[in-house]
Amino acid sequence: MDKTPDSLGTRSIGRLLLQYSVPAIIASVATSLYNIIDSIFIGRGVGAMAIAGLAITFPLMNLVIAFCTLIAVGGATISSIFLGQKNLSRATDVVNNVMALCLIHSVVFGGLTLIFLDPILYFFGATAETISYAREFMRIILYGTPISYVFIGLNNLMRATGYPKKAMISALLSVVVNLILAPIFIFKLEWGIAGAAFATICGQTAAFIWVLHHFFSKKSFVHFDRENRWFTLSIIKRIYAIGLSPFLMNVCACVVVIFLNRALLDYGGEDGNLCVGAYGILNRTTMFFVMIVFGVTQGMQPILGYNYGAGQWDRVKQTLRTGIWLGVGITTFGWFITEVFPNTVSSLFTVDRQLIDIAREGFRIYFICYPVVGCQIVIQNFFQSVGKPKLSIFLSLTRQLIFLIPFLLILPRYFGVDGVWASMCASDMLAFFVAIVTVIIMVKKRDRLEPAPTTPAAPTTPTSSK
Repeated sequence: MDKTPDSLGTRSIGRLLLQYSVPAIIASVATSLYNIIDSIFIGRGVGAMAIAGLAITFPLMNLVIAFCTLIAVGGATISSIFLGQKNLSRATDVVNNVMALCLIHSVVFGGLTLIFLDPILYFFGATAETISYAREFMRIILYGTPISYVFIGLNNLMRATGYPKKAMISALLSVVVNLILAPIFIFKLEWGIAGAAFATICGQTAAFIWVLHHFFSKKSFVHFDRENRWFTLSIIKRIYAIGLSPFLMNVCACVVVIFLNRALLDYGGEDGNLCVGAYGILNRTTMFFVMIVFGVTQGMQPILGYNYGAGQWDRVKQTLRTGIWLGVGITTFGWFITEVFPNTVSSLFTVDRQLIDIAREGFRIYFICYPVVGCQIVIQNFFQSVGKPKLSIFLSLTRQLIFLIPFLLILPRYFGVDGVWASMCASDMLAFFVAIVTVIIMVKKRDRLEPAPTTPAAPTTPTSSK
């Protein structure tokens, strides 16, 4: 690995994507796998109602992640842009500010949520049968938010400042510790769903120590420096502006899951809790492939940010095109797996035949349009990575709020639970079309601002570049 990130502006895009995306994909796959395996341990070690209780926590978990990514993604993006502008001092300021903001966010959000935990869970769709599982799991997760936030925030910065392999190692460290401890806590010590939460926090603590060691080491290209500022208003504003897109994306996911859970409870009748559990299985499965796409976008982010900051527009476009093809390929593979092996996938999480049947029907309907999801996610994150948060926010809202909520209010009335699955499918397709149109308009507009190649003697005129 280079000692500085200057290679982001010179090395071939293909090699850079391999260097940055492969470690991020490995880390994302590992994270997804431990979420899936946790669910498997909970489903088989505690029961079907525990799976439903875990699904109830999804909106609250999205909120936990939202307040963290608000800082982590914004900080990673502007640090890459500063490095592209050869401004090392400002990139170091970003690290200091991200650390401070992560701690503040974790204490404020985690503390307030713990105070009102039960009312929040009931609002999210908990019932008398599922509240104890949801409460037990979330209480432990919330106590660990300071560790989680600092780990995630600094891990994003580690990748963005030229250390993709070390960022991968920190994520893998978290996963490995979790996977070793989860079966011990759940089965051996019989701690139930609380064991899964304890294992998660233990894994993140190990990764937390790893990333702190990196940024306290003066051998790291960008590291903590007492001489640099810890609270810089201009940097904080930019962090929030760029981080607002993933923040709203996760908040929207929270709102959507509330609507989904309530629709499944309303239209599932006596099987309402099982329908929520089926959604938990679908959610874990779809997020496995989405997290792989996020691994691609995480690898793209420093490449896009650096080259956009350096004014190398052709390299930005090449990175975008490659990322779109990779994203579509990943979600197409996800569609194939769930279309051909829906029972096998469902059976990993539970032995309850009724729950497997409900999940199979959900897979059949929801994943029809899943191949286009990869393209939409890549385009949305592209705008975020080049410092255009408004467009990224708009695209995140189309998929998770603007289109999905109306469908959820209409289709289940006519098609019951099948209408819930169909709503997610229809929303994905419409959001894909909007993303494609938006990026085409933006690229053509930017191309018109690029000067055409000229000889030294010829005057430079603003014409379209090829």
